[in-house]
Amino acid sequence: MQHGITSVFAVQIIINIAVVTASMPVTGMPLPFFSYGGTALFINLCAMGILLSISRNCRK
Repeated sequence: MQHGITSVFAVQIIINIAVVTASMPVTGMPLPFFSYGGTALFINLCAMGILLSISRNCRK
């Protein structure tokens, strides 16, 4: 599960960097944790909370 959530963040960041460097047309995808809307920010914070919970409860 944690690989899927991490992949979502990675794809958002890569697309945003590509748009900023003009390597890709503007898609309207927000940068995680810096988006203008509240819904995207809320979902990203919930996903990060799940990742932190998994890492805290993981046995090494």
